[in-house]
Amino acid sequence: MNDRGVSAMLHEAGADTWAAAVAHPMVKEIGAGTLPHETFRGYFRQNVLYLEVYARAIGLLLAHAADRSALDVLSRFEVRIVEEEIPANLAFLEKLGGDEDVITGRGRMHATTYAYTRHLLAVCAMEDCAAGLAAVLPCQWSYGEIARPLMASKPADPIYADWIALFGDDDYDALVDETTALLDRLVDPSDAPRVAVLAEIFDRSTWYERAFWDMAYASGDDGSPNDEPRESQGMGGQP
Repeated sequence: MNDRGVSAMLHEAGADTWAAAVAHPMVKEIGAGTLPHETFRGYFRQNVLYLEVYARAIGLLLAHAADRSALDVLSRFEVRIVEEEIPANLAFLEKLGGDEDVITGRGRMHATTYAYTRHLLAVCAMEDCAAGLAAVLPCQWSYGEIARPLMASKPADPIYADWIALFGDDDYDALVDETTALLDRLVDPSDAPRVAVLAEIFDRSTWYERAFWDMAYASGDDGSPNDEPRESQGMGGQP
């Protein structure tokens, strides 16, 4: 009998891709407080647009919720994005110089942001709740994993310290625990073909997490994401 939950199995199966995302050079510079503000501004210009679609993807998951318990977890996940993270990202963007188009809802997605969000929408609309969770979890889960170790020694720059604190507390970890537990409840870990399908979805989302960091890290002097990477990183295989 397999005592591991499916979420742990997906995490382990995609360990290399996961490590590349959570240990990205941009993440390390955030933790050190050395990332140029304009680069971080470029991240927020795209992340606001990403989160607005991410919230819609979670909304699609609500339609597939199997029971009241699933509705409860997914509703609080949705509220977290809409009432906390989107306003926080807009506030960070304003502090870093703003972007009128993004703030007024006219921002344009970079190709990476567009591809990632279309992946999330397609899975959450066309597949069941478990598949949708496999798609959206890498974003939620990886941010907690990034922030928690950085909480012990936050940088002096309040922009970076406050961003880390957004994801590094017990409440955030508790919600991640609930969403991963929901996936574990929905899927039999001994169903190898099913787990393999979910692992592919999970790993693809994790690949896009890495690609998003690469895109943001390449932001130019005006905070605009460029098409070329800031340095040659080699993201591995295709999504």
